[in-house]
This record gives sequence, C-alpha cells and structure tokens, in this order.
Amino acid sequence: MESFDMLISILGSTIRLSIPLILAALAGLYSERAGVFDIGLEGKMLAAAFAAACVAYLTGSAWLGLFSGIAISLVFSLIHGFASITNRGNQIISGVALNFVAAGLTVVLGQAWFGQGGRTPQVSGEGRFSPIILPGADMMREIPFIGPLYSNVISGNNILTYIAFLAVPISWWVLYRTRFGLRLRAVGENPGAVDTAGISVTFLRYRAVLMAGLLCGIAGTYLAIAQSAAFIKDMSAGKGFIALAALIFAKWKPVPVMFACLLFGFLDALSNFMQGKSIPVIGEVPVQLFQALPYILTCILLAGFIGAANPPKAGGVAYSKER
Repeated sequence: MESFDMLISILGSTIRLSIPLILAALAGLYSERAGVFDIGLEGKMLAAAFAAACVAYLTGSAWLGLFSGIAISLVFSLIHGFASITNRGNQIISGVALNFVAAGLTVVLGQAWFGQGGRTPQVSGEGRFSPIILPGADMMREIPFIGPLYSNVISGNNILTYIAFLAVPISWWVLYRTRFGLRLRAVGENPGAVDTAGISVTFLRYRAVLMAGLLCGIAGTYLAIAQSAAFIKDMSAGKGFIALAALIFAKWKPVPVMFACLLFGFLDALSNFMQGKSIPVIGEVPVQLFQALPYILTCILLAGFIGAANPPKAGGVAYSKER
C-alpha cells in the first residue's frame, strides 16, 4: 500500500508539472501550424508570470492577475507577429530576442518595484487560484485504488489545470473540424495557395500567434499564482523549450502533445522524488539523469521509432505576394 501511495503522489505531481508544458506546447502548435516558429514561448510565459504575480499582489484578485498575464503575453505575441509576419523578419531571432527581453525586464522591474532581488511579494488568499474539490472526493477517499486516484489526482487541482486539459480537445476540434483550422493548417503548408484563394495569410498568421499568446499567458499565470505564490527570477526554467521538444515529439498534433507533456511531467516528478534515494543493485542515481531522460527519450524515438517528425512545410518562412 505504501508503494501505491507513492505512485499516487508522483501522479499528482505529474499533473501539476505538466500543465505549463501542455499550455505552452498548444501555443506553439497554433503558431507553428500557421508557419510561424515561436521560440519566444519561454519569454511570453515569463512575462505573463511576472505580470500576473504583480497584479494579483496589488489587487488581491487571481482573475485580474490572469487577465494581466494574458494581456502582456498578447503584447509579446503582437511584437513577434509585427517583426516576423508584417516585416518578414527572421522568426527565430525575433523569438530569441523576446526571451532576452522578458528575462531581463522582469528582474529589473521586480527589483525596482519591490526591492526583493527580482522577486515579487508573496500572494495569498484570493490572489491565488485555490484547489477545487470535485463532488464526492471526500466520500470516495476510502475506496481502494479508485478513491485515492480520484481524490488526490483528479480532484484537488486549480481551475487552470482543468482549463489546460479542456484546451486539448478544443484545440483538436478547432484544427480539424472548423474552417479556421483548415485554413490555419493550409497556410502552414502552402501559403501561396491560401493567398490565391483570396484568404489573407497575414491575418491568419496573426490570429495564430495571438492564440499562442493567450495560451502562454495562462501558462505563465499558472506558474506564478497557481503552482507558486509569487514570481521568482527565471521561474519558467526552460519550460518553453521543453514544450517545443514535446511538440516535435508529438508531431504537431494536440492529443499526442498532451501525452508527450505528461511524459515529460512524469519524468520531472520522478526526478524530484528520486533525489537522495538509492535503487537496489545500482545505488544512488544522480538526479540529473532523470532530468535528462525526456530529452534522451525524445532523441531515441525521433531517430526512427516513431518515424520522421516533419514540421509544416512553410514553417519559419516569411511570406509576401511579391515572392
């Protein structure tokens, strides 16, 4: 029974650690399906986390923090769109620049406003998204196996967690069952054909990067006032890049993206749990090995076990009618 409790604890941690990855990977999915590479996922998450923590602390409202995080992330997305879509600049350079701006600006402003080394003050009460206890969670707690799974893994998460999982089927429906999704996928494969059909490539790509900004805003808010209670310097900790790896692993498809992010979250949770513990026969394993497992596994699978992972054909390529 102790092993089962341990598994439940790891699964609960897996869910919590996977949420920002799922949201950021879906953000990259919309953008890259439209042919716009978005290396700036990391920067948008970081900026959103800072904005959400500041506003939540000052107003005492988690929802105002969420709207602020989304707003600043949308601003970053518009900057990326202006540079790479309107002015046809290099999409990689634009994304990397946004990452540098977010990493530096959040620390400078945090120190100037709060004087805590780039941190924001702790947020409590209504300033954070609290866990939601689902109906029947307390009654089912004593039921073997199913009860602990429902009470401690499915129930007890904040609303942004459920929004992240709900975003997966919604994204699948949008991409594969709507006219907008069809056009979005088409503009990522052959923007010239879309333009010939009288559809604005620029407008479609802007809508895609704004969807990415929306999801990154939620992801950053989750980091600051749902998973944590304040903004901490560089708190995104490379999650934007991990989300991009998960996106490649999942071949730019929404449901596989979710499972890839859950796998990365599980290995992250396992690495946290295995710190200082010994494995029979092997002994104590360095925690860095578990942290590297998602990347090792991705390289192995992409090397041939899941076939070629081909990005949208027009990905990363600026489009203009003059070409």
